[in-house]
Amino acid sequence: MLTACAGIGGSSAPAAPAKAGTDDYSYIVGAGDSLNIMVWRNPELSMSVPVRPDGKISAPLIDELVVQGKNSVEIAREIEKQLGKYVRDPVVTVIVTGFVGPYSEQIRVVGEAAKPQFLPFKQKMTLLDVMIAVGGLTDFAAGNSATILRTSEGNKSYTVRLKDLVKRGDVSANVEMRPGDILIIPQSFF
Repeated sequence: MLTACAGIGGSSAPAAPAKAGTDDYSYIVGAGDSLNIMVWRNPELSMSVPVRPDGKISAPLIDELVVQGKNSVEIAREIEKQLGKYVRDPVVTVIVTGFVGPYSEQIRVVGEAAKPQFLPFKQKMTLLDVMIAVGGLTDFAAGNSATILRTSEGNKSYTVRLKDLVKRGDVSANVEMRPGDILIIPQSFF
């Protein structure tokens, strides 16, 4: 069943596909993340650092390094390259310990959710996971008229049945989320 998308030009949109994730997803570091940098045999160079709002980090022997938009392996190789000027054959491991992710990868929930917010994307994240994190629907939500705006597909809209999923427990209404998805939950008109 197709429903009109509230607030998206009144056009109908197809139902969201049940499977949307990819198996080759690699977490991308963003501002607000925390990185644990370990330099083998050089504990004085190992430390935890926050990713600044400008997407950069600073560490001993590394003035500024842009890390936003890169995965942990790419960051480790860049740190090795910079430390190579001072340390013989550095071996660096980077572990992301605090997850926020770049804005382009965050799931945003707007409208009639109990707690509208953004959430860091996690691989295999589903619509049910998102609804649990935002505390469900408000009493005024038109849950079965909700839409997912999929930014990774050029802002394509998909309908989702939140009321069926959350209030009736219909797991067939559960779909996978993608990085950058925007869940729009309109208000019902009585």
